[in-house]
Amino acid sequence: MQVVLSTSGRFHTFDLARQLHKRGNLKTVFSGYPLFKLRREGLPRELVKTFPWLHAPIMYLNPRSGWLKREWAWQDSIWFDRFVAANLPECDVFHGLSGSALRSGTIAKKRGAQYICDRGSSHIRFQDEILREEYKMQGLAYPGIDPRVVDAEEAEYDLADAITVPSHFAKDTFAGNGVNREKLHVIPYGVELTRFCPVASPPEGEFRVLFAGKISVRKGIRYLLEAYEGLLHPGKKLILAGGIEDTIEPSLRKLRHRQDILFMGHLQQRQLSKVMSESHVLVLPSVEDGFGLVQAQAMACGCPVIASTNTGASDLFLSELEGFVVPIRNSDAIQYRLQRLADNPQLQFSMSRRALDRVAALGGWDCYGDAINEAFQAVLNRRAVAA
Repeated sequence: MQVVLSTSGRFHTFDLARQLHKRGNLKTVFSGYPLFKLRREGLPRELVKTFPWLHAPIMYLNPRSGWLKREWAWQDSIWFDRFVAANLPECDVFHGLSGSALRSGTIAKKRGAQYICDRGSSHIRFQDEILREEYKMQGLAYPGIDPRVVDAEEAEYDLADAITVPSHFAKDTFAGNGVNREKLHVIPYGVELTRFCPVASPPEGEFRVLFAGKISVRKGIRYLLEAYEGLLHPGKKLILAGGIEDTIEPSLRKLRHRQDILFMGHLQQRQLSKVMSESHVLVLPSVEDGFGLVQAQAMACGCPVIASTNTGASDLFLSELEGFVVPIRNSDAIQYRLQRLADNPQLQFSMSRRALDRVAALGGWDCYGDAINEAFQAVLNRRAVAA
């Protein structure tokens, strides 16, 4: 079985690429990243093809204009897809990240390959609707998902022979939008256990609450801040690791003078592993998040997780055992769990140990590689039976 992968960036696709290469199944991986950004991915140069001419500038310049950013992103996806389609080698499976694989998926199918759409989030129409609702609830202007992107992604879903998603939450949003459940394969992401492991311990006398990811409306930062304000602990500290969404940046300025709230910006994985190891709990209160990778990363560092139902948490751990799963938009539920951990160090310690055991049992990215390899083979077998 020969597999071609396509992604506009890196995401989890390069973790999958390494798994396929290890099994002798990787034909090529296409990326919109420049080659020098991919040198540490551990793949032979001849297996990696890049088209960075539009993706790299938008990452570097990060235009403030909403119209320019949207148009640039659209052109980036179109031209990247055209590049992949023009250079697509013969393969058995073409696995393309949603949003930039409609043309290349069409070409792959015409050549007899199976086209599998890879979607890392919920169904794009569900995503657009729930975020529109959330921005309205918070009295903020919603930038919206480009309607062209929504139409293109739905065309990809229709075209694909199968769709891979990282959680049952994501699968349910597809089924709720009319996609046949038999077409959907749930394969939760792994974690790089050599990069994420305990390298320190949380300090005594403090209670450190960590958020890692884009500080944004989508990630539910409002509900974490409300919960943290209600937390009673003399040594409480909130650590926010990640870039800040332009829409909410003004509302966060008043927090920057606080001694107990630390804005750390974007962290490299080695730095993030240390911060996770030093934190008592990671909170991921996302309104919509197909599968929050930071959850498994935190658990691998011995940091328990409080996450919303819309993060894929239920596919990763058991609530009340290795962490807590709470409803979306519920700061009281988050505050209650934070207080339990802050008041009971033994509970925090036992959850930390169980989180480590759980992640170790899942087997890191190897388990993901095995599962997706089986999914690819199942799709090929189904075609053979149909023929």
